[in-house]
Amino acid sequence: MTLYEIFKDLHSGFRYVVFILVLLAIIQSLMGWLGNKPYTEGNRKINLFAFISAHTQLLIGIILFFLSPKVQFNSETMKNATTRYFTVEHWVMMLIAIALITVGYIKAKKIETSVSKHKTIAIFYLIAFLVIIGAIMAGHLSVLGAN
Repeated sequence: MTLYEIFKDLHSGFRYVVFILVLLAIIQSLMGWLGNKPYTEGNRKINLFAFISAHTQLLIGIILFFLSPKVQFNSETMKNATTRYFTVEHWVMMLIAIALITVGYIKAKKIETSVSKHKTIAIFYLIAFLVIIGAIMAGHLSVLGAN
């Protein structure tokens, strides 16, 4: 097994951790926002773990970017859908999603009221999650299956 295959499998498998934690953060925040519930230490931890998992996935992805044979810098890159996707499109969309998660988390930390904290997390994390799903689907990759 090559170093590329190890990081590809790690990146592919770790997405489930990110999906679960981000979805949990979205669900609990929607329930807190719409149910006018207090922002608890449990809420903070799920939001933090989702934040950390997304950034960990980014670090794995950066390493994979430099190891992948699908990332190419030549005159044919933009003409080939696969190399264009992995060289440009995938990482740009994922970086946008992680930026949204980061902004949402930081904004929520600074807010005083529970409902506003929940609302901020729900909105930013949901948009980020939709960008992630869109980015995966744009590459004709399976959202939940092995790639």
